[in-house]
Amino acid sequence: MQARIEADFKPVDLAVGEPGHAFAFCQPHKAEKCDVCKVDFTALNRISKIFITNPNLRCPPPPNVLQQKLSQAVTNTKDEGNSLYKVNKHREALAKYNMAANIAVQRPPWESSALFREELSTVVSNRSAALFELGDYLGALVDAETVVSIRRNWPKGHFRKAKALVGLGRLPEAEQSVSLGLQFEPNNTVSLISRKLYGLLIPSKSTGAE
Repeated sequence: MQARIEADFKPVDLAVGEPGHAFAFCQPHKAEKCDVCKVDFTALNRISKIFITNPNLRCPPPPNVLQQKLSQAVTNTKDEGNSLYKVNKHREALAKYNMAANIAVQRPPWESSALFREELSTVVSNRSAALFELGDYLGALVDAETVVSIRRNWPKGHFRKAKALVGLGRLPEAEQSVSLGLQFEPNNTVSLISRKLYGLLIPSKSTGAE
């Protein structure tokens, strides 16, 4: 085992910031992510920042230990956004979804990645809906594609993407997105599939926030 570790070891020329700002960079270009040196210290620096801002955290806790306060903050802020969305205050709802997303990404990397993906994808999906209602179809599409990338097997992300594509007038792509989303709902009846398909490809009210 030791021999394999030594065989795979590759020395890296790096620089480290001053105490209190102990972040790693490539030595020649002082870049956190450097394509020339083929190094990426983004994840390492994220962990470093967590330890710097939490001096009482000596080492990562077990992976099954979650920050319940963080989850509650994400949920509460998202729910505030949902309440605003339901009364057509979409710009105010958007601000709440932005706040919820910023809270969600603060989850430490050693905690459950599944929980992180679920929380963030739900918030960003709702933000996509708010952007759609505000007429920002491109922004809605960007958020929908983010949802699909981090939670591909969740049908709602694909339907959000299709809705945004409809807003942009890209109907063939919207139909493809709907078809892909329906693959993750094998228990749908034919009539339900048809309603979802035509509900997206024919102008109608968008699916609400959840």
